[in-house]
Amino acid sequence: MAMMPNPEIPPPDGLPTSPSTPPAAAATSSTSSPSRSLSRYESQKRRDWNTFGQYLRNHRPPLSLGRCSGAHVLEFLRYLDQFGKTKVHTPLCPFFGQPNPPSPCPCPLRQAWGSLDALIGRLRAAFEENGGKPEANPFGARAVRLYLREIREMQAKARGVSYEKKKRKKPPQVPQPQPRPPHTLSPSPANGAISFVISSKYPNMVKEVKSLVKDWSWFRYIGLGF
Repeated sequence: MAMMPNPEIPPPDGLPTSPSTPPAAAATSSTSSPSRSLSRYESQKRRDWNTFGQYLRNHRPPLSLGRCSGAHVLEFLRYLDQFGKTKVHTPLCPFFGQPNPPSPCPCPLRQAWGSLDALIGRLRAAFEENGGKPEANPFGARAVRLYLREIREMQAKARGVSYEKKKRKKPPQVPQPQPRPPHTLSPSPANGAISFVISSKYPNMVKEVKSLVKDWSWFRYIGLGF
């Protein structure tokens, strides 16, 4: 199944208005658009979806969305490489693996892995928003995931960059001091035994202490009441 490239299909980064579109039609479409403004993500997702639909219409033979598979998505991604702006060094290039080469080289320009990964994510969401079933989503096919993983590893080696996500360090948790329970005096058996020994061996001393201390309830509270 051959595919005839169409130079009118723009890259996913920017989708300019086709020169064949008359200004009057463009003005009419702008006035008929909904009053609410779309977010940047939604606008880009709509442009990507229209670009993929144009790609299917230009396919030879034309391809319907229902017959689209992961293999056609891979053809679409490879086709977009001609619009790439990222220098990917070949293994024979002296700048292979260098993130900042000192001089230009004849290595080809490709779509960056990050751009392709984001593009597939938007098209995958747009497919289901336009009535597609999640289990039949060609943008979530295993072949597409493997292709993106291969592109990531290849470009990481060629460009000397790392695409690994940095783990966010959690701030150290400072242990909060626990409030101390209020100190209360409670009678204990040991205090009762001491008071018994003192009162039995030194009865006169107990009487003298009682006569000196007016508030005897405090001694009873701590368990030394005689």
